Amino acid sequence: MSNICVIGTGYVGLVTGACFADLGNTVICMDVDHDRIDKLNQGIMPIYEPGLKQLVDQNVRGGRISFTCDYCEALKNAEFAFVAVGTPSGVDGEADLQYVRSAAEVIADEVDHPIIVVNKSTVPVGTGDWVSDIITRRCNDKPFAFSVVSNPEFLREGSAINDFMCPDRVVLGSLDHDAASSVAQLYLSLRCPIIITDLRTAEMIKYASNAFLATRISFINEIANMCEEMGADVSEVALGMGYDHRIGHDFLDAGLGWGGSCFPKDVKALAHMAVLHGTHPQLLQAVMEINRNQRRRVVLRLRRALGSLNEKVIGVLGLSFKPNTDDIREAPALEVIHLLENEGAIVRAYDPQAMGAAARMMKRLDLCENPYEVARGADALVLATEWNEFKQLDFARLHELMRTPVLVDGRNQWDPDKLRSMGFTYFGVGRGLVNNHD
Repeated sequence: MSNICVIGTGYVGLVTGACFADLGNTVICMDVDHDRIDKLNQGIMPIYEPGLKQLVDQNVRGGRISFTCDYCEALKNAEFAFVAVGTPSGVDGEADLQYVRSAAEVIADEVDHPIIVVNKSTVPVGTGDWVSDIITRRCNDKPFAFSVVSNPEFLREGSAINDFMCPDRVVLGSLDHDAASSVAQLYLSLRCPIIITDLRTAEMIKYASNAFLATRISFINEIANMCEEMGADVSEVALGMGYDHRIGHDFLDAGLGWGGSCFPKDVKALAHMAVLHGTHPQLLQAVMEINRNQRRRVVLRLRRALGSLNEKVIGVLGLSFKPNTDDIREAPALEVIHLLENEGAIVRAYDPQAMGAAARMMKRLDLCENPYEVARGADALVLATEWNEFKQLDFARLHELMRTPVLVDGRNQWDPDKLRSMGFTYFGVGRGLVNNHD
């Protein structure tokens, strides 16, 4: 078993630390956010992720995981330092590496023994070399043996613990093959494919993977827009496509597009890197434009049904970018709400987990206690996140509560024939066979 320091207790760092502890390692999670560390030491999770609190509590009781703001304490006996800090988008879409730089500098300042530095954060191609240079230059007065390994994360919010424990693959990149092999030992018990390559290739694998998945979503949304105009049903189209083993069914659900902390940031960053290196990322630019357009189409549908949206009451069901998380970063619902408010609409919303985050970010938004409060007196409802509790609503009650029974099913979760028979005006995404009757 190994001594592991995880720098950063955000989504990736906390899940990584908890899972490594559950595999029997001794883990110290470190963060400069004192309030976050205080709460973690009280057993209060900073994020919502199914099963995470139970996993953390279990390993705290077992003495395998602890939390601190003290870099010296965290790094004192560490054999591995996993850097899992944020890399937010800059002005031009570039990844902001200030927190990665800070982590590298502190490692150089505090460590005096051999250590393997593992980049877990999503970082631009070449960052591993850059981190190595920072540490080398800064520790000239007390040189110590270190290596840098890239180990990109592929965790999906809402299923992160399962993704860590049952990964499709583990990717490791380093100029030091022995260091990469040492990191590989941490994952051996998971019995999954382990790919060892060079630093830059490992870094590119992460960006290319996320960009490809975002491209699949934007592709099916473009097909959905065609289906809407040509009288086809994109749900059936995607089903028919997915049976081809070369295509598969995953990430072919038409809707309001992709959001969250990864896809938007990573696609923009990859496009930015492409431009800097003299290539032309036309496909990536189109993928991003299609994604933005999906949110605009909600406003067009509502205008089609209601005319002017000024002073109209629009309810939004779901605020997180996907179900089973409270993460509202780049959430489609937020952009839809912004567009509606610009049209003069009065917007109210409900989400099972993201209400606190939404209240902090969107001061004007009227937050309700349940879907039926959202529907009371509303001129239209928009389904923005496919939480399970929204799939089987009491639609008869909704019809009675709403001023105008207009539904925009942004995730194609509801039965259009049933809803139309109840008197609703229904709009799906790419369900032309239904919408042609509107």
